[in-house]
This record gives sequence, C-alpha cells and structure tokens, in this order.
Amino acid sequence: MAEPPAEMEKVDVSAEIERPTGPSEMEKIRNKRLAKLQNQTAASQKETSTSPEGRSTTSTTSDPVDINSSITREAQEAPKPKTNISGNTAQSSLSPTTPNPFSQLGINLENNAAPKINISRTQAGSGNPGLDSISRGQTSKGLPASENTIETWEDKALSNIFRVSLSEDIKKDTHAHILHYLPSVRAELEEQRAPVRMSTAVLEQAILEAASNLPPVKKSPLLNPSPALEYLLGCWKRVVRQIRGVGKLADAAKTEILKEAKRLCMSYCMFAVTMPDMFGEDAPSINPLTAHLLVDPDDDRGICYDFITEAVRRFGEDETVKEALVGAIEDLSRQLSKITMVDNYKPYIHQWPNSIKALGNLTRFPPIINALTQSPMFLPSNIRAQDIEQKTLLGPFFRISPLQGAVTTTYFNSPKTKDKAVVVNAQRALKMSSQTLQTELQDIVNQIIRSSKESRDKMLNWFALTVNLNHKRRALQVDKKTVSSDGFMYNVTVGRVDIDYLRRNPRVDIKDETKLNADQKASDTFYSGKATGSTNFISEVFFLTVAAHHYGSETIAATLDTLEKDIKHIEKQLAQIEGDRSKWLGTPSWPMYEKALKEITGQRDKAMSYQMALQGVLFDDQGQGRSMGFLRFVTVWLLRLLSPNHDYPTKGISLPLPTVEPDIIACLPEYFLENITKNYLFIFRHMPQIVGSTQIEEIVTLCITLLQTSNYIKNPYLKSSLVTILFTGIWPSTTRTRGILGDVLNSMGFALEHLLHALMKFYIEVENTGTHTQFFDKFNIRYEIFQVIKCIWPNAVYRQRLAQESKLNVDFFIRFVNLLLNDVTFVLDESLSGFKKIHDLTQELQNNELEESFREEKEALLAQTKKSAKSYMQLANETVAMLKLFTEALADAFTMPEIVQRLADMLDYNLEALAGPKSNNLKVVDPESYHFNPKALLSDIVDVYLNLKTKKPFIEAVARDGRSYKPDTFKGATWILKRFSLRAPDEIRAWEGLMDEFKKAYEEDLQLEEDLGDIPEEFQDPLLYSLMADPVILPTSKISIDRSTIRSHLLSDPNDPFNRSPLKIEDVIDNVELREQIMAFKAQKKAEKVAAAADVMDTSAG
Repeated sequence: MAEPPAEMEKVDVSAEIERPTGPSEMEKIRNKRLAKLQNQTAASQKETSTSPEGRSTTSTTSDPVDINSSITREAQEAPKPKTNISGNTAQSSLSPTTPNPFSQLGINLENNAAPKINISRTQAGSGNPGLDSISRGQTSKGLPASENTIETWEDKALSNIFRVSLSEDIKKDTHAHILHYLPSVRAELEEQRAPVRMSTAVLEQAILEAASNLPPVKKSPLLNPSPALEYLLGCWKRVVRQIRGVGKLADAAKTEILKEAKRLCMSYCMFAVTMPDMFGEDAPSINPLTAHLLVDPDDDRGICYDFITEAVRRFGEDETVKEALVGAIEDLSRQLSKITMVDNYKPYIHQWPNSIKALGNLTRFPPIINALTQSPMFLPSNIRAQDIEQKTLLGPFFRISPLQGAVTTTYFNSPKTKDKAVVVNAQRALKMSSQTLQTELQDIVNQIIRSSKESRDKMLNWFALTVNLNHKRRALQVDKKTVSSDGFMYNVTVGRVDIDYLRRNPRVDIKDETKLNADQKASDTFYSGKATGSTNFISEVFFLTVAAHHYGSETIAATLDTLEKDIKHIEKQLAQIEGDRSKWLGTPSWPMYEKALKEITGQRDKAMSYQMALQGVLFDDQGQGRSMGFLRFVTVWLLRLLSPNHDYPTKGISLPLPTVEPDIIACLPEYFLENITKNYLFIFRHMPQIVGSTQIEEIVTLCITLLQTSNYIKNPYLKSSLVTILFTGIWPSTTRTRGILGDVLNSMGFALEHLLHALMKFYIEVENTGTHTQFFDKFNIRYEIFQVIKCIWPNAVYRQRLAQESKLNVDFFIRFVNLLLNDVTFVLDESLSGFKKIHDLTQELQNNELEESFREEKEALLAQTKKSAKSYMQLANETVAMLKLFTEALADAFTMPEIVQRLADMLDYNLEALAGPKSNNLKVVDPESYHFNPKALLSDIVDVYLNLKTKKPFIEAVARDGRSYKPDTFKGATWILKRFSLRAPDEIRAWEGLMDEFKKAYEEDLQLEEDLGDIPEEFQDPLLYSLMADPVILPTSKISIDRSTIRSHLLSDPNDPFNRSPLKIEDVIDNVELREQIMAFKAQKKAEKVAAAADVMDTSAG
C-alpha cells in the first residue's frame, strides 16, 4: 500500500479491535448526552434555509459533496484502468426486514475476518464512473439492482458528509479528503451482525468517535481552535449543501436521513462548545464559537446563516444553545476591548460584499438580540465612565476609532516633517474607515432598537448610561482617566418631540446641567412637578442624541481647538530650549538638557499626531452633514419653543418676545443651544461648503431672536457665541466675498428688520457681563459686532434703521453712542500710550551696559506691551471706522447734548496725540505688525470732524474743550495732510475752513467766559464745573446737576455718582428755581456787558 502524500496528515486508526469489558469514561459522557438527545424527536420538522430577511442563502464551495462518487483506496499509485472491488458475501442481518448492506457491498465476513478484496477491470460504458469505481459484491458483468437502494445511498451520503470510513483500508475519498476510520462503530456492527455501513442508527456513535479521535489542528488561523468543533462545523456545511443539492424532488426517505444528520450535527456542535470533555478536550478559557464567528461564513470553519437559524430555533428547547451564542459574543467583546484600529479588528464588525461578520450577522436575529440585551454584560451596574467602552457588551465595538493612540502614532509618525500629501492621504484613509465603522454601528443599533420594545429600552438605557456618566468631559480640566475616550464618544454620537419628556423621569440626567436661565433651586422646583402621559420613542431618541452630541462630537471639536493652542505653546518652549543649546553644550548638565529636549519633542509629536487624526475624523463631509441635519432639527425645535404660539416654521418669529421667559425654556439645559452654536462655528470655519441655504436662514433667525431677547440666556459667553456665528459667517472666501452669511444678512427680511437693533442692544449689554474678565471680553465681542455692521452697512435699509433708532428710540441710541465713544477713548489712549512705552523701552534696551537681570525684566515688559498695543490698536481702528460711518450717516444724532461734548473732547485729545508736539514718541519699529498706521488713523479722525462741520453744537463743543483744543494742533494736522497727500485740495480747504470756525467759536467762548466773570458755585455743574443750563435734583443725594451731565453719566453707570444708590434718568427732579436763577444771572451779565459797551461808546462820543 502506498504512503499518503507528505502534505496530508495520517489518521491513526486501529485495524484490530479490542472489545472493552465495561463502559469507558467517554461512553459515560456520551450516554449522558444521548439521554438528552433521545427526548428530542428524531424526525426533523420541515425546514428551509433562509435568512431572517426572508431570502434564500447559498453557500458556494469549490468542493461539493458528491454522494455518487466512490471511495478509492489510498493504495492506488498511478492512473490505472477503472476497477471493481469485490469479494464473496454472506447474509447477515439485524432484523428479518433489513437487507444486509454488507451483501450489497460485496463483502463477506466470516468469523470476523477481514474482507477479501478482488480487483477486476470495470466494464466500459457503465455511465457512472463513481459507482463503477467502487462496487463491492458485483461481477464484471454489471451493477446489481441492490446498488440503487436507499441503504446504499444513506451509507454513501453520511460517509461523505462526515468523512468517515468503516474500512481501515479506505483512507481518502475521491477528492483526497482524509476519512476518519471508525473501528468502534465497525466492531459494534459486527458484534450485532449488522451490515457494516453508515446509517442514522449508528450516526451518533460515529460522530462521537470521529470527533473524539481527531489530531490537533495545525496551521489554523484561529486562536486555541477546538478540533471537534472545526470538524463538526465542516460536517454542518456539507449536510446543508447536501440538503440543498437533493432539492424538493428528493424522496421522503432521503430527506429524513439528511434532516436527522443535520439535527445531530447541530447537537454535537453545541456539545463541542458546552462540553468539550465529551470529546476528550480541555475546557478552553474562551468560548470556542468566538473564533469561528470571525471566519467568513462560507468557509467550513465559519458560522453561516443556516447554523445561526438552527441555533435560534433551538433556543426554546435547549437553554445551553442560547448561553453558548451569548457567551461567544461576550468573549468577542472582551477580545475587541484589547485592540485598536490598526490591529485586525475588521472581522469583528465589518460587512463585506459576500459576508456579514460577527455582531452585524448575529443582530439580524431578534431572539439573539433579546438574549444579548439580557446579558449582565450589556448594562452592568455600578460601572465607571472610563470602563463603559471596555466592560460593557457594546462598548468595545464603539471604542474602535481613528482617535486611538496607537492609530494616531502609526498613521502620523514624525508629524513635524511628514509631507502634507502623505498626511492628507492618511487622513482620507482614516476618514473612510471611520465612515464604514459608523455605518455598521448604526446598522447594529438599528437592528437592536427594531427588535422589540425590551431590547429598544435596553439600547436607550445604554446610551443614557454613556451620556450620564460622561458629564465631566465638558469640564474645564478633564482627567482623561475618569471619562470615556474621544473615539468612543464620537462613535456614540450618531414635529413629535415632546418637551415634557424631561419631566417624566427621563433617561438623560440633567440635574447637574447648567440651565439656560434658571438657578439650581428654580430648576429643581420646576422639574419636581412631574408631567402626565407617556413619552414617545422619537422624543427618547431626540433628547439622547442632543446629550450625546454635547459629550461626544462637540467636546472633540473643542479638543481640536485646545490642541492647536497646546502645540503652539510647546513649540514656543522648544524654540526657547533650542535657543539655549550653546549654554549647555559641553557642560555636565548636557545629558539632562538632551533628555528634556527629547521629552518635549515627543510631547509635540504626540499632540500633532492626535491633531492630524482629529482633523481626519472631524473634517468629514458625510459625518458632519448628518450632524448638521440633526442640529438643524434642534434649531427649528428651539425656535418653535421660542415662538409664542409654538407655530414656527408655519409662521415666522414675531419680535420682541414676551418679557417673562417661560419656565420650560429657562430650565432647559444650555447645551441645547451650545450644541448648535459650537457646531455651526466649527462648520463655518472649516467646512462651509456643506451648509445649505435653508440652514443658513434658520441659524440667522435663531441668532437674531436670542440677541434681541438676550435676557432669556444667563451665560454671557453663550450669548456672545451668537455674535461669533454671525461674525464667522461673513469671513470672505475664494468663492464668497461676503462669506457664507453676507448675502443672507443683506436680503433676508427678518434680518433687515431686526439685525441692527439686536447688534446694538448686545453692544450695550456686554458692558457688564458679570464675569471677572468682562472688561476685556467686551472688546472682543464689540470687535465682532463692528465687523458684522461693516458687512451690512452698504445696504441703505440698515442705514435707515439706524436713523429710526436715533429718532424713535433716543435713549437707546444715546447709550449706544456713549459706549462707542467710551471705547474709542479707551482703546486709542491705551494703544497710543503703549506705542510711547514701546518707544521708550526700545531706547533703554539699546544701552549695552544694562545688567542682565534688569535687561530680562525690560524685555519681558516690552513683549507684554507689544502684545497689548497690538490688540488695542486693532480694536481702535475698527471703532474709529465705525464712528466715521455713523457720523457720516447721522450727523444730527451726534450733536445731542449728552453726546456732543464727549465726542469733541475725544477727537481733540487724539488729534493732539497724532499731530501734536509729542507725536514723535509714537514712532516704533515695524508699526504694521501692530496694525498701526498713524497717517490712516489721523485721516479717519479728520473725516469725523468733517462729517460734523456744519453742526454748530459740535463746533462750539470743540472750542469749549479747554484741555485739548489748541489751534496749533490743527495746524500740525493740516501740515501732515498736505505733506503726505492724505486729502484732496477741496477737502483741505474744507478742513481749513472748519479750523477757522473752531477758532471763531473759541474766541466767542472766551469772551462769554470773560463776560460772565466768576460763576457762583451753586450755578456750576458739580462734575464738569461749567455753568448749568438745565439743572435737575438727584432724588437721594439731593445734589443739583445739569441734566445732560447726569444723563451721560447714567449711560455707563446706573448709580447716583455721589452716594452710589441706583438711579434712573426718569427719577431726577427738575430744579426750576435754580434754572430761573441761572437764567437771571446770565441776563444780568449780558445787561452789564451791554451797559459797559454803551458807556464805552458814550465816552468815545464825548
């Protein structure tokens, strides 16, 4: 007999059988399991192999089962003529009605001797090579009729399905598959003098013997493979293919044989999982099914639809089947919790063209979903936030992400020097992986939610657990070890919303969340009143998704901003350390220096790698488009709540909104609005191309509505983000010169009617934000307001709106202009004085004899001064430009008594700084780096003068400025204008004419002051020390002051300037008596002047 090929494994079989005298351990186990099997019906129910969706499944293989093929002897050496194997036979039967299969096979067993085998040439033309090649007990004249019996078919079918042989000499089939010799089965048949053939009667013993005597699995891709389970899964695939092969036209006997084989195959597969000792295997540490779930379902080692369908059908009969499947998925989850995206994670959750892998495959079966959601691992109690992604059943599947540390360092190693094209390609690859992953996770979640109400509730509870335990992710300082990771939270983020959901014991915990405009006590009181009724599923998903956005994607976007700042700071440190290299080189501290440099470089590279990965994930048009689609829904929902009749968008918003804010809005978590503002800011800055026109109009409507009704929001930073959205939306781009919002702001009816008033109102409000940084915050916010106003100013409709404000809402307009003047005064003074300081410090540092410590101190002061001067100068340029626009359009409005003197004083003071004798002190190196252009600034200030050149109150106010009005300063300004051609000749002439008007008014004012002589103290304004024109009495301090003076004071300070008690302009009392006394005083002085002039004339005449 020839040896098998070297690459084929030999099966160790025994030719001689020793009959045991008593039951072995294996038989005891077998008997225990068979007792259970005997309770199940032997006749299988009618089955069809279909997927849960109702479609037929097919399983392709390159090695189909052919029951007509014969079993060849391994002893054949070379191609030879086809032969028949025959021998003498003797009748032997188990029962009178059972034909002897041994006789049919042509085998004669005498005294248990081995059968004799005769080899003879096959007759040509039999038409069935398979049957011709193996024909036991026939002559060369042809096939006996007994060859076509059901017993013969059964023997061949079961032998091929389970790859077993009852003959020691037959070791391979025609496809060269190794056959497992079953000596114990053969011996038992011989002992009972039954036909030596395979049948369903001996199939259980055959399966047990074959699966218990398998060699160890070699070269398997699986971890700790089970030989018995691998063998039985292959048998399962073959029996399923055979059932399909015989089709519906097969006779009932064949169908029943195959169904029984299928039933036993499934049973023993489960025995291999739950009782490996039954096959002589040790209990594994991991569920044996786990590894097979990762194999392609069409592979013999894989878990196919038919297998899962049959397993699910048995859930009601055998609880161990359910436990086996659930246990496999639990182990799958545990394994996945230890790997990253750069490991071989794809088989766990990805779907490919011809297969559905692991969890996605199993969750298509509702009974499995229900079993999974009942697992203690699905929703464990007392779990910490940082453990959700590793110790819950679904957590590891959501944990896989491009943002895992190993992924970022693998894709973006050496980020500082990596080519940009390589970075873009790596980000594109991660983006595609992330998209695929999220699509499949969405499909899995969708299957769980749709399975049943119980599983849906468990899924929602899992999301709620994730959200509620991750509140700390929005803290200012986050300990990454106490919260879920960015990647996990990003994957979690994915007309019938009931606002009362939050008052019905919601899954989302909002108790500790900051509310839009309610403190903790008011919020607790409101939510303690429980709403009646039940919550619909849409509301559940809506509120969970809003919370998930807050703790997930929006937090990650904020992380990107933080990373950019951190990287700049680290690079600044690196530059400083590398600049000191020469100091440490060659010193004993050099190794420490190198170590510190290496550590900081590593920190920078790690931060940059993570930044690149974040950009790859976040700059995803598809993902961000879905996010914006949801947040657009949130935007419309908020506008509907704000609308008094809750009829938006059927009807537009009508402003102003009610003064008293509804509790349902005041007690809403502020992250509902914050999600919207943060998301739109991110999109406007990085991905404006994905925003649609309808979304633009909705966000503009929301911003204007809440800016004009800002008392509905408590958080000043949240309010200011509404302005920032408008500001960011007007940034010019290559395709839109006015940004993404510019055209809408200039054409949308709601904006034309309400935007300007809303901006002016918030400009006033930010004067006092209540925060410790309010003084500096207001300048940043007002800078953004100026930019928006500049964008809309060319539109005549907005200029008309401003004129209406100045006439119909006078107090409001005066407050706005007063604050504008305050800002111009302050920022110009700070920036110009800063330049003088920069000039002086630069001169000092040129002294080479300065001590090192003193020099370092001066250098630090210079750096800080430069930074401040640059910031203030930017705002000064915008503020002066805004003043120029307003005075050009509304000259009369700026001559109001409350405004005009402050405006004149401010202009005179800054004109002196720019054109006076000390203007040379403003010279600094590289003024452009500070946005400082003194000539352009002087030109803008001159424009403001010229805009008001025909207004007598303004001319008189300039002349009365005793501190800064100096004719020589105006002459200096004229010289600069002419020298640098800053104005056309006609404008120069207009400027010189205005100078003459100022000089004339100044001389008249001096004359008036001389005529009045010493003004009684009681007639003087206590703040300005000028003669009062319209005195009023302050109600609490009882001080008399000019009306224009106190009105101007109250614009920036709502308190009595003398005792700090609250004061409104409506509360002041006209001092009629004092006014009459002042008028009498002026009349008297005028009469005295006239009389004196007459005396002079009389004297002259005489």
